[in-house]
Amino acid sequence: MKSVSKYIIYGPGSTLKRMPAQLFENFEPKYLYEYNSSKHDDQVHVAVYEEYEKQINASVTLTCIITFTGKKTRFELKKTGGRMGFRGSSLDEEKRTVDDEVVDFILDFSKRFGLTIQEEQEQEQKVEEDES
Repeated sequence: MKSVSKYIIYGPGSTLKRMPAQLFENFEPKYLYEYNSSKHDDQVHVAVYEEYEKQINASVTLTCIITFTGKKTRFELKKTGGRMGFRGSSLDEEKRTVDDEVVDFILDFSKRFGLTIQEEQEQEQKVEEDES
């Protein structure tokens, strides 16, 4: 299971600009930081979602970094926390996590407004394997 998901979404700038606002309206983050460039039309949003799982007595945190650069928006989702191993593997897999909800929102919004979405693959592992 990978803990980092990266998506690049292409489309009209006005639609891409609305995407983070819609996400934060539907799923309110625990912490939110916004940066707007004064020289360019670039925007960066950093949102932290936290979810407490009572069954395993642990918190799962999702950090969502959204970078808007005119004609594309880049989402980087990093999931941390929780527990691994035997205790965590016996849990119900049907429960929807905040990670699932945010990814579903990204895919649904992109499809609804005719945006092009591309999932970025990890390339760091290939570089490390080549050096070995």
